[in-house]
Amino acid sequence: MIRYALICDGSHEFEAWFRNSDDFDVQADAGLVECPHCASTAVKKAIMAPSIARSGGNTSADPQKMMMEMAGKIRSHIAENFDYVGDKFASEARAMHDGEKPERAIYGETTPQEATALQDEGVPCAPLPDPLVPLQAKKLN
Repeated sequence: MIRYALICDGSHEFEAWFRNSDDFDVQADAGLVECPHCASTAVKKAIMAPSIARSGGNTSADPQKMMMEMAGKIRSHIAENFDYVGDKFASEARAMHDGEKPERAIYGETTPQEATALQDEGVPCAPLPDPLVPLQAKKLN
């Protein structure tokens, strides 16, 4: 794995991990590398100081901490850029797919049966893992 410091055309700086140096080029050319701040796909490598191993020290980052930080960034991106539609997710997604409503980024809840029905109808949807659900959308008991 290789970590790159990246910058988008909006001057937002962020880091991302890739399997190897060619993976960044392939993914960036395909428009798959997206700024977590503004969703721009005009992303390039930024100047980055090399990581130098210290003798006797563990230079690898804590994977759990890294995952939690990334989940927090994704949660923030969803909260800022998607509309929460609650239990109306299936009807909203279907209406957008059928052209009855303008398309927009949404998230919400639906039953497993309704999610399967949406997929069978060709409505694009995917489950959102709980660690990525914005905090205001989680039901507090």
